[in-house]
Amino acid sequence: MQSETALRAEEYRRRRHNIEAWDVGITSYKLGGRYRCEVENADAGVRLARGEGTTREEAEAEALKRARELLARTRVYPLR
Repeated sequence: MQSETALRAEEYRRRRHNIEAWDVGITSYKLGGRYRCEVENADAGVRLARGEGTTREEAEAEALKRARELLARTRVYPLR
């Protein structure tokens, strides 16, 4: 018989930030001794990037770096 271990997110934090003129949401939490972070487009709710690290700062830095790369390449067309 296998024993199942349920992990629970700890130190959950959600905030908004502005990257390359885009409003994004940053969610970070601790799960199983490691921190995880997700960056999403706040308007559409689309996940842009994920990061993982031994500290919250490390996980957020990884995810924000990838999100900046993606958003810098995104074309923005003027409104008509």
